[in-house]
Amino acid sequence: MKRFGIIFISGILIIAIISSSLLLTQFYLPKLESPGYKNISPSELRFMLQDKDFLLINTHIPYEGEIEGTDLFIPYNDTQSQLDELPTNKDAKIVVYCMSDRMSNIAARELVELGYTNVLNLEGGMISWEKSGYPLIYR
Repeated sequence: MKRFGIIFISGILIIAIISSSLLLTQFYLPKLESPGYKNISPSELRFMLQDKDFLLINTHIPYEGEIEGTDLFIPYNDTQSQLDELPTNKDAKIVVYCMSDRMSNIAARELVELGYTNVLNLEGGMISWEKSGYPLIYR
């Protein structure tokens, strides 16, 4: 009887530990990536700009500066009405950014919903870009 009690309590503890781990993973740990697109750092973008083979889109409104090499300005909430500006090739590499990355995350999700498969988002946006020591330009 005593042996049964020890086994029973051990089983309950194991179940509690596994359940706690699953809950922490599901609800409390931040998600590293949003489905369908990848976040990149300022240093990754800086490296990519040295041999640019992508479309760079500023999604921030109102205009508060830009990263050199920006190809388009498409407000994060206006992607649908500017489809003619986007590549017809859904596999084309597209990098989006805004001031903090809130607006560009929305734009990146929308691009994925439109069928684009190679979408990258500048994590931290222009704020992170400048904090990394890279300049913004103003028109």
